[in-house]
Amino acid sequence: MLAAGASAAGARTASSEPAAATAAATVAARVVPVPAAVRAGGGAFRLTRGTAIEVAGAGTGPGAGGDAAGPAGAGAPAGADGARGTAVPASAAGVAAYAASLLRPPTGYPLPVVALPRATAADRAGGIVLALGDADRGLGEEGYQLRTGARSVVISARTPAGLFHGVQTLRQLLPAAVESRTAVPGAAWTVPDADIRDVPRYAYRGAMLDVARHFLTVAQVERYVDELALYKVNTLHLHLTDDQGWRIAVGSRPRLASYGGSTQVGGGPGGFYSQDDYRTIVRYAASRFLTVVPEIDGPGHTTAALASYPDLDCDGKAPPLYTGTKVGFSSLCVPKAETYAFLDDVIREIAALTPGPYLHIGGDEAHSTSAADYVAYMDKVQPIVTRYGKTVIGWHQLDAAHPVPGALVQYWGTSGRAPEVVAAAKAGTRVIMSPASRAYLDMQYAPGGPPGQHWAGYVEARTAYDWDPASFLAGLPAGAVYGVEAPLWTETVRTGADLDHLAFPRLPGIAELGWSPAATHDWNAYRVRLAAQGPRWQRMGIGFYRSPQVDWPAS
Repeated sequence: MLAAGASAAGARTASSEPAAATAAATVAARVVPVPAAVRAGGGAFRLTRGTAIEVAGAGTGPGAGGDAAGPAGAGAPAGADGARGTAVPASAAGVAAYAASLLRPPTGYPLPVVALPRATAADRAGGIVLALGDADRGLGEEGYQLRTGARSVVISARTPAGLFHGVQTLRQLLPAAVESRTAVPGAAWTVPDADIRDVPRYAYRGAMLDVARHFLTVAQVERYVDELALYKVNTLHLHLTDDQGWRIAVGSRPRLASYGGSTQVGGGPGGFYSQDDYRTIVRYAASRFLTVVPEIDGPGHTTAALASYPDLDCDGKAPPLYTGTKVGFSSLCVPKAETYAFLDDVIREIAALTPGPYLHIGGDEAHSTSAADYVAYMDKVQPIVTRYGKTVIGWHQLDAAHPVPGALVQYWGTSGRAPEVVAAAKAGTRVIMSPASRAYLDMQYAPGGPPGQHWAGYVEARTAYDWDPASFLAGLPAGAVYGVEAPLWTETVRTGADLDHLAFPRLPGIAELGWSPAATHDWNAYRVRLAAQGPRWQRMGIGFYRSPQVDWPAS
């Protein structure tokens, strides 16, 4: 197989190479993240009114979390139409229902979801076949294979997550009109010839939403989850607390949300998630195979908590609620026992609401906390997190303390030099790469008005893509990078349109760095397939920034 990002000029060794090069070039011009390897398949496949979505392998029947013969989303919570706004079960049948809900509106075809008899081999079926139980152990937890032929397109994987990622590739192989929520007359729903084997580079591929500076509704978060899923992002980091607002209800500390969540940057009404709201977000993310990572920031970025519970301040006096954008002026009182009783209450409840393995403890910009107090705080809060069964994540300043075994640090610097991070990595602490000068989606693209900031520089589409997570940080040992994450801070984000403008087109580039092999990373090749996303985003209602670095198709 050819790496999908490889040029056809490198294909010279076998008689099948011209066809393989053609297949690889076709895929590389359409699919983000670019698949790991592509060769010629068994011919192009065309969807017709008679096409069915067929489910083969384990977890395909009604008892496996979805009705393989029923309607899309059967048994799932009600929501908006089709694939957007409705959770689906995390099973092969659920993935089939999701695929059907994506494809039915634009095609106008019935696309029934049916379970294949166990004796039917996936490669002998017709239609769109989702086959669970691929024998290729190298696919791991998220990899998949996709092979086209005149009678079928077969997606196989070892897990439902792999099938789901394969469906995202199928989606991008189809014309951009597939994103329409109404029928598109006269469209040719053809999947080009391809045989794809695809696995992720990193296990952790994240995006962060800051819902503290400006509150985002459940519906806004779910919409972002759908956009992340298209690019095989598997982690949603929610920055739930900061000086400007506390956004998650804590039963044992009710004023955190009712008072601490009552404002935001600029003095708006703020808001918070009830525990049921948070469960809804977690469940929806899980239906798209994303793990939610909640962040409870400290010891700094804590004005909302201090205003709600003055005993957390060393002087016992409540500061006023804060609606500005400065940082580094607040701190929990590190010597007080009440601080750790408070943290135990909060972390216990948030951990119980969060099925994923991680809990983020923040730790950045604690300028009002002494170095000694910072170390003491981090050394006390980490065991609380582990006691409730979660893996610690912290911003990379955690390395100034003593990261517990298994902890992850998130690098957000800009210089590419961080001796403490490198030293901790050599001792076994793994790193999530989020360099602000590359991966912060709230940076402006170029000089101009809002939304966005530029303290870390102006970050155009190429700047966001053209770096390697494994080598950005000087001296980092091989294998120390656990993954990548694209944070989006919301000091300047007031609307969904602001969110779209900042995330797109940069988010897909960070997603590709996390998924695709390093050997495929090439800006000139990437900008072609990035341009192909433009019509797709228009159909999805995403108001993206038309970077002059990309030759976008005419509207």
